[in-house]
Amino acid sequence: MKYTLDTIPVLDAYKADCECPLCKLRILCEDQYLDTMLSSAYMEPEWRIKSNETGFCTRHFELMFDRRNRLGLALMTHTHMIEVIKSLEKILGEGDSGKRGLFARKSAEDGAPAKIRARMEGCVICEQVDSAMERYAYTIAQLYFTNAEFKQLFASSKGFCLPHLALVLEMAEKTLSGAQMPEFKKAVAALELENLKRIEGEIEWFTLKFDYRNDGKPWGNSQDAPDRAINKLMGACVGAEAEMPAHND
Repeated sequence: MKYTLDTIPVLDAYKADCECPLCKLRILCEDQYLDTMLSSAYMEPEWRIKSNETGFCTRHFELMFDRRNRLGLALMTHTHMIEVIKSLEKILGEGDSGKRGLFARKSAEDGAPAKIRARMEGCVICEQVDSAMERYAYTIAQLYFTNAEFKQLFASSKGFCLPHLALVLEMAEKTLSGAQMPEFKKAVAALELENLKRIEGEIEWFTLKFDYRNDGKPWGNSQDAPDRAINKLMGACVGAEAEMPAHND
């Protein structure tokens, strides 16, 4: 696969004060793709065919539902349901020989429950976001060795959430030269462990503040430590860092 550099968005994300710049980029991408799906895309045959077949995950259905273009959402949901019904007619209509012998029984992967779950796994927006995240992770690995401004921003950043840590290292292994990979991995590891230990200390102090003996002592950076700890472990999903941009639509 050929990857392209997305320098400006990555630099902008690193200039923001956040626990994971890739989480910030992910949310911005989601916002952009949600707007696209609810504006021009649902009228374009190529995207309607794809959304009809693939559908959306729970998160992205919820986010689209919260916006005001109910007609666009209804049109996409209607034609997607037509495709789902076609699939279910085939899945639920598959005959059962009635045999229950050890060797005649279908495997779990071939059964209706597994096929129904597989039918529900796709999401058009997730596919677009995942593709963008691969490009951004690639850009981070490349800029580390080619852009002095980025290298400084990287050194003063707060690392990554664990899912994006894995993604960055995976993209680095795929695209960096043999000599570059050990250096990059060492820099990522030092940054990540330093910031995980920082948050661990902050969330510990959050718990200790509930001891009456610490009642008069300052919170420091610990008041939102549970939010940031969860986001560091799982990717931005709670608190301010997980909020989508405000909309007036």
